[in-house]
Amino acid sequence: MMNNKGIAKLLNLIGIGLLVMIIVILLPLTLPRVFGYDIYGILSNSMEPSISTGSVIYVKKVDASQIKVNDIITFKMDSQSDVVATHRVVKINDDQSFVTKGDHNKTEDAMPVNQKRLIGRSVMSIPFLGYISQYLFSDYGIALIIVMFSLTILCWIGADYFKNKNI
Repeated sequence: MMNNKGIAKLLNLIGIGLLVMIIVILLPLTLPRVFGYDIYGILSNSMEPSISTGSVIYVKKVDASQIKVNDIITFKMDSQSDVVATHRVVKINDDQSFVTKGDHNKTEDAMPVNQKRLIGRSVMSIPFLGYISQYLFSDYGIALIIVMFSLTILCWIGADYFKNKNI
């Protein structure tokens, strides 16, 4: 049978474990923004096998003059829209617009990407993190994070209670 100090240590460890899980899950979805990266989830297979459906990509804002053929760029689909796409640059036109193509697609995109629609260059992707992100930012995911954080606090309160009991 465990004594009060043992129970306190166990609750403390559970609380630390829950907090570490929360941090490990949320860190790659939040910290890169501090360093100027935009984070996008990949919803289609147009860039497979380079970037899998369900991945998260990190996009760094760059000047259009820094874009080269074979760079993977993220851009607005239309100047009046917030819908974005991520494709590879296959050609740079004389007017400095970009001809793009998804690696999985058989043909180039119908319309060149005007520099004004460029968001930035994709610098990294993490497979499956997009699925996790999509869940975490849903109502159920937010509830799960709140429950995990609440359990962390309850574990620490319980640990403090058992540590100070019968001193």
